[in-house]
Amino acid sequence: MHYDPRSEPHGLAFDPFKALVAPRPIGWIGTIGPDGVPNLAPYSFFNGVSDKPPFVMFSSIGRKDSQANIEANGEFTCSFASWNLREQMNTSCAPVAADVDEFDLAKLPAAASRHVAPPRVANSPAALECRLWKTIELPGDPRRPQQPPNTVIIGEVVAIYIDDAYIRDGRFDTAAARPIARMGYMDYAVVTPETTFEMNRPKVSEDGRTLVVEAGPWDGVYR
Repeated sequence: MHYDPRSEPHGLAFDPFKALVAPRPIGWIGTIGPDGVPNLAPYSFFNGVSDKPPFVMFSSIGRKDSQANIEANGEFTCSFASWNLREQMNTSCAPVAADVDEFDLAKLPAAASRHVAPPRVANSPAALECRLWKTIELPGDPRRPQQPPNTVIIGEVVAIYIDDAYIRDGRFDTAAARPIARMGYMDYAVVTPETTFEMNRPKVSEDGRTLVVEAGPWDGVYR
């Protein structure tokens, strides 16, 4: 099949787009509401977009509590969504009232951040403390003017928490932390040590015309 999503129906039972752009890391976003109540919600349109300095982004379909809180006070956290916390992550996605504390709802202990007001998930393997850089409203679908807008929220990471149990040989052991990721529909995936592999990136010759890839695990050199 081949279709134009702007003008042609896909003809399937469900829209395949999210299943094609997958798996996607989950941004488990913590904020604080105007009444001081913590808010926690997972976003599957999430990723890092820069590392020096580090920036992350997530996209909100409609102006939800997370976006409203971030625009009001300019801060948020992003906790690592892991296999061990999958049920709690799922609970926190419920569209409850703005004054409901999802940390309490999902029975998740909260930990204070160092540089921002919103808390992080205390038993998450890692978390990012972020300050809002910019929000960008994406163009809407002219065929669906009643559909709420999509907004990209970009934040600079000002502090990083890592559980020392997952630091091994000078690296964060991502596979051991077992991150979960969103696919399409209600499907999720999990990264495990058994499904993780390393590859060296190609070494290019001085004239830029040939390359070689060293066999075996990563040699520790970024290229």
